Amino acid sequence: MSQATLIKRQFGHRARLALSPDRVRAVDDQAHAARALWNLLHAWWLMMPKDKRTLANADAAIRQARKDIGFLAVLPAQAAQAVLKTYFQAWKNCWEGRAEAPNFKGRFRTVMSVDIPQGRDLNITRVHRRWGMVSIPKVGRVRFRWTKDLPVGKHANTENRITGARLIKDALGWHIAFRVQTLQGKPEPHQGPDIGIDVGITVPIALSDGETYEHGEWLTGKEKAKLLHLEQRAAQRKRHRRPGERTSRRLHRTYDQIAGLRAKAKRRALDWQHQTTTTIARTYGTVVVEALAITNMVKSAKGTMEEPGKNVAQKAGLNRSISQEAWGRTVTMLAYKTAQLGGTLVKVPAPGTSRRCSACGFTMPGSRESQAAFVCKNPDCGWSGNADHNAARNVLHLYRMGLALIPAAGRAVVRRAKRVKPAAARQAGISRPQPGEHFKATGSSTPPVCRSSATTGARCSTPRSAWAS
Repeated sequence: MSQATLIKRQFGHRARLALSPDRVRAVDDQAHAARALWNLLHAWWLMMPKDKRTLANADAAIRQARKDIGFLAVLPAQAAQAVLKTYFQAWKNCWEGRAEAPNFKGRFRTVMSVDIPQGRDLNITRVHRRWGMVSIPKVGRVRFRWTKDLPVGKHANTENRITGARLIKDALGWHIAFRVQTLQGKPEPHQGPDIGIDVGITVPIALSDGETYEHGEWLTGKEKAKLLHLEQRAAQRKRHRRPGERTSRRLHRTYDQIAGLRAKAKRRALDWQHQTTTTIARTYGTVVVEALAITNMVKSAKGTMEEPGKNVAQKAGLNRSISQEAWGRTVTMLAYKTAQLGGTLVKVPAPGTSRRCSACGFTMPGSRESQAAFVCKNPDCGWSGNADHNAARNVLHLYRMGLALIPAAGRAVVRRAKRVKPAAARQAGISRPQPGEHFKATGSSTPPVCRSSATTGARCSTPRSAWAS
């Protein structure tokens, strides 16, 4: 296979660690030290003048802090440097409009993690078909669950290797996430058919060809009863705790049991999403989904003191149901899985897909009679079918009509994100639309041809590859 057909791929693999109680405390101390170092670095950044906020000055401050503050010494030097690089990258993401400004990290709302930036420090070996061994700085040799073949030993080279890892703690204990770099063959274009997908709550995934993917409850009846009992016990113990009194070990133990059950449910949901998205990516060549603004969909309806909201409890329940389905994570999985298999993921605007009739194209009031039933009220049509199937067909229809790039507002103007600065937008090739055009892009060798809305009334159907730089 020639080098032209090979592409470099980077992915992560997460495995469970088998730590003794002493080593659990050692890794916990490193994670707390990393969080404290982040907070000290942020405090240093806020009090320093702008011309003094350089990487060299921050590195000198960290080295001095590790000498003056004893508990910071438990953190390896490479992990401390990783905290520094992550902090500066967070500010870079903020300046370029990709994220909010970094802030202090709280003790109880921050994921405990320690970075191991250099892969050569890991010294990974396989000792059993189920277990491997890895070296953790200042902890020692630790066993981890071997569930995937890793490029180690004679299978590792400059193109296929482990570049680093990160230790992460969740409700199920400590895990290690390896950063793997491999050189793989470029996939051939997927020859499968096009498919439209509509996501929902009652029916999680509905396809335009009539196929649906559903799941049951993530916890069994006994597990749900146990979770309810634990939540009631925690509420009772918290109610009897005096103001200012420290949380008892019994209450901490109850909280840990609750977190363990919820983590089990999340792990089962994640497994279902992986299996479902893998099946879709293997079957279909082009996958079309809705460009949903999920953050806006799950906003609270509480309102203000002057204008209180209505049906607040019902909206809160709907928000929880939307969050539990994790639509954004499903789209993310489809994006990288279709790319690995030679397929394509396309987004289309979401408004109107549930109310439009996929047979005649008209949007009539009252056509969606219930969550599952759609009956077109157009006298010349009268089509009836499943509402989710109808929405998925509309999603696919928008793609075939060339409306994949039109924002939800209905105008095909390429706009910069709210937090993206104008300089970054100009660098990306975004400019103002010209009269008679829907958008104009700079920096491409072949400018897109847009049809005037004044003459045709149609939207621009130029593919993204023609204007995205």
